Amino acid sequence: MQQPRTPRTRRTGTTATAPDQRRSPVERVAVQQDQHADAQAALLRTSFRLGAALTATPSINQVTSPLGALHALSMLRAGAGTTTADEMDTVLGLTDHHHEAMNALLASVQQFDGDPGGVDEENPPARPLLHLADAVFVPEDGQTGEAFLDVLARQYGAGVFPVDFADPSTAARIDAWISRETGGRIAKAPLEPDPDATLSLLTTVYFAAAWRRPFDATSTSDAPFTLASGDTVDVPTMHASPTARYAGGAGWSGIDLPYGDGFCLRLVLPDEGSAPVWDDQGLAAIADALGTAEPVPVMVALPTWDHEYTQDLIGLLRALGLEETFGSTPDFDAIRPGTEVSGGAQTATITVAEKGTIAAAVTQFAMRMTSMPMLPDLSISLDRPFGYQVVHEATGLPFVLGTVADPRGDR
Repeated sequence: MQQPRTPRTRRTGTTATAPDQRRSPVERVAVQQDQHADAQAALLRTSFRLGAALTATPSINQVTSPLGALHALSMLRAGAGTTTADEMDTVLGLTDHHHEAMNALLASVQQFDGDPGGVDEENPPARPLLHLADAVFVPEDGQTGEAFLDVLARQYGAGVFPVDFADPSTAARIDAWISRETGGRIAKAPLEPDPDATLSLLTTVYFAAAWRRPFDATSTSDAPFTLASGDTVDVPTMHASPTARYAGGAGWSGIDLPYGDGFCLRLVLPDEGSAPVWDDQGLAAIADALGTAEPVPVMVALPTWDHEYTQDLIGLLRALGLEETFGSTPDFDAIRPGTEVSGGAQTATITVAEKGTIAAAVTQFAMRMTSMPMLPDLSISLDRPFGYQVVHEATGLPFVLGTVADPRGDR
């Protein structure tokens, strides 16, 4: 199984350039936002379930993108068949029109698209920028299923990039695409390069926004923060009194700290002594409570933070029930007969400070052939003294002949 890379220092840039995109003759279809409301509601529930799985280790700093993971899994589903497709639909709650529903959801935020490379991270934009991108890197042999690629083009507008995975420069070119789509915040793919890959599917999320009411930098000061161990440390903490949605529920209280144009940072504090971990139903209940709360003045003390997190997705997705999908005998023949998912990982970063928030994530799934070389029925192990000859086959003459009594040489 292909392993994720260890986290790298971001914003390092790269001298490589992204490979040329092969334009599909299939145009992306336009889907109305409310055309498949039930399917969209199912995707929201799935995003909560993925979010709960992605953040199930509250003892460490975590930053993830449920949207990025769901986006990539939805694209992968386009290549699944028979029992693999059934498993993905059941576990992920995907309906008959989930591709159209995902298309509509992604299109609904298109108005906030922009160039991540043009963002000044020291001064996030007053109008939020949300840039979503996807790509599928395929071998140059042209054997990737056209119907699979057509679905990606029709519903996701996904770019197709033919590459030679055995070429050492390909990894750097994939990294260049990631860096470009995340404004340089993420410079490397989550998975290690695999020369035997038959497909690499990637999605990215980039978000940048200023607070509707920025924190006064002069109000930032060190304040105590109690760790899970009970120890207390001093950390830089911002202070303000914004008007924001505030709510509480069983074991939690929270606030939606607003950016502009309908975006917010949802902050949820568990009761003292409890860990900040919620299941999908808990996340849905929090969303319902805060989503319907009336804005009120709230005094806020919020630490600044700058985190990066990379995690392997295969284990947690298997734990959710995608055992065949990420096992050794899935049905992804629509992508390429005889292939399996060889790795899946996500890298995400976030910076929260006085002026606003910058965040980015990349999710990657890689595939390779499942067939292994056939082992012969017969075997020989030269593990005791043996003879050898260098023979001219046409004449049968042994030009060199000898024996090996001790491979170490004369002792």
